[in-house]
Amino acid sequence: MDVDDKSSTFEVHPKLKNMKKVVLLMFVGLLALNVVAQDKAAKIEFKTETVDYGVIEAGSDGIRVFEFTNTGSAPLIISKVSSSCGCTIPKKPEEAILPGKTGEIQVKYDTKRVGPIRKAITVISNADTPTKILKIKGEVKAVEGK
Repeated sequence: MDVDDKSSTFEVHPKLKNMKKVVLLMFVGLLALNVVAQDKAAKIEFKTETVDYGVIEAGSDGIRVFEFTNTGSAPLIISKVSSSCGCTIPKKPEEAILPGKTGEIQVKYDTKRVGPIRKAITVISNADTPTKILKIKGEVKAVEGK
């Protein structure tokens, strides 16, 4: 069997060469778009991620506040705030927080429950880190003579 040198070489059709260039350009374009899109994200930065009630008396004010700032370049929308139990009621902001502006998440703990406080509050938003866990801690003491 005779092997012809011409039959063993492979030539790329000119249209295929152009198609490779188009696909490469599209890929680079999509990559650049993705990088630009990441710059347009909301970012949530809390003053503190743990609120310490300290030692408080039963029946005292159980409302505390987590303050935060949107340090990103897009409006921050908090879609859901939930707690680890029914004794803690979080309240989220209803409006979007614009870039550079501050907001707060209010947490009300039922201080009729005597004992240690160790609860988690889950915050879900459109921020670059979409889920944040906040914590409250402290201790509720029974009032003397009651």
